[in-house]
Amino acid sequence: MANTVSNNEADYVVVGAGSAGCAVAARLADSGASVILLEAGGPDKSMMFSRPGMITMIHAEPSLKAKFDWGFYNAPQPNLLGRKIPATRGRVMGGSSTVNGMIFVRGNKGNFDSWAAEGNEGWGYDDVLPYFKKLEDWEGGASDIRGAGGPVKVIENHDITDAAQMFADAGTRALGVPMCEDYNGADQHGMHIIQENTFRSRRYSSSYAYLSTPRSNLEVQQGVHVNKVIVKDGRATGVEVKDASGTRVVHAGKEVIVSAGAFSSPHLLMLSGIGHSAHLAEHGIDVVADLPVGDNMHDHLFMPLTFHVNNSPHKSNAFYFGKGILMDKLKPGRTFMAHSVFESGAFLKTSLAQSDVPDMQLLGLPWSYPPFQDEPKRMKVDPRPAWSAFSTLLQPRSRGTVRLASADPLTGPVLDPGYLTEPDDLKVLIEGVEMIRAIMNDSSIAGQVRGELEPGPSYTGEDLAHEVRRRVTTVYHPVGSCRMGVDERAVVSPDLRVRGIEGLRVADASIMPSIISGNTNAPSIMIGEKAADLILGA
Repeated sequence: MANTVSNNEADYVVVGAGSAGCAVAARLADSGASVILLEAGGPDKSMMFSRPGMITMIHAEPSLKAKFDWGFYNAPQPNLLGRKIPATRGRVMGGSSTVNGMIFVRGNKGNFDSWAAEGNEGWGYDDVLPYFKKLEDWEGGASDIRGAGGPVKVIENHDITDAAQMFADAGTRALGVPMCEDYNGADQHGMHIIQENTFRSRRYSSSYAYLSTPRSNLEVQQGVHVNKVIVKDGRATGVEVKDASGTRVVHAGKEVIVSAGAFSSPHLLMLSGIGHSAHLAEHGIDVVADLPVGDNMHDHLFMPLTFHVNNSPHKSNAFYFGKGILMDKLKPGRTFMAHSVFESGAFLKTSLAQSDVPDMQLLGLPWSYPPFQDEPKRMKVDPRPAWSAFSTLLQPRSRGTVRLASADPLTGPVLDPGYLTEPDDLKVLIEGVEMIRAIMNDSSIAGQVRGELEPGPSYTGEDLAHEVRRRVTTVYHPVGSCRMGVDERAVVSPDLRVRGIEGLRVADASIMPSIISGNTNAPSIMIGEKAADLILGA
């Protein structure tokens, strides 16, 4: 019989109802244990969150975005001309899985094998594959590689625009790469159509996938800000929280699991006295454990290009968007309202790749992408039919930090990803730009492409390098700030325990020693799935 939650006490307390947190909380509860899941944000029941095509509106309209976003900004980046780039993170049930682009990517086999090669036993590809299979319900059915029957529905977009198919087909010719039928299968390399975690016009966020079925032994508390983890005699016993009723303590009989994401997990650990001792002393925080919390933070960047084409419905057009809502009612699941805004892309290797793992991702969507994203603003409508493509840095060499700005739990952390501090990162992005231009200049599609709108074909050489620094922006994939490992660089061990503290684990993208080659949502859910088994001793 499942244990019940009572008096703010449970076997397990999970901090953060995001991609990993929802998974680990649900799986722990399914074991019969009592679980309290704490989320600072509110519900995700609105159509804004559930309908895939609404993602454009909630990111483009500042007043809407402010309701679900933590409002973080990266520190001014010297190598990006001093720009402060927004660091959007979901402050809502499901976390960033509720507000992301819904691109479903596991990552490359080599990513996970590299984790294991660093001493993280149990994290190689063969070890994590069962968890990827467990979490997904792939439309193609179960196989040795793909899973069926899991909580997260995964499909390929079968309703892409002509522009998206043109881009994928032209890429095979211009770049001499194959068409990859399943980039989450045996091989990732080549052009592809996007796979997404949607089904029948519904976003399969982590909260929807894992928490739609109520459990009497799982209590979800929303609108709760966690101030710190309480550690007594070297053991985590609960967390101090603040909500509308005031400050209180939520007790954990067995363990506290921090799943607040690559920004907020290290922030919470440092507020709790776990971090670099000298840094904690600067803020008057007593040291509980001297660990490199907040180091190794890194992220994907992309450089957008926009082309004027004949075969795109220019989805940023306000009239088309309104028409799309109406058409979706007439043809449910067949319009852009039912899908990710991204439609086709590629995983490729540049000349700077350091292994067989792709270091370049191309992504495309059939509307004009706003050229600058440094400040919140309404998305500008471009009436021209357009195709936007993104050169995406998959394996950044640059590393940054997460640090405290204050000992006040309500003051956000200082985020410095150190973008482009390593010169090769800029070179990879530029090479990706040239790949995109090669595709769009291919003779096979000359009749459809009318020219490069942004940044424009005149930008080459040093001018292009400057333009990349001016336009490049985050893909919102921060990882690594509570690094998993077996040496002095690690914050958590391979079983996700915080070193030197009993009863405390971290389970989210912050534990990744190095970023995966692809979007980070699916691997974050996988981490939550695996964390539950580690905790339960399965």
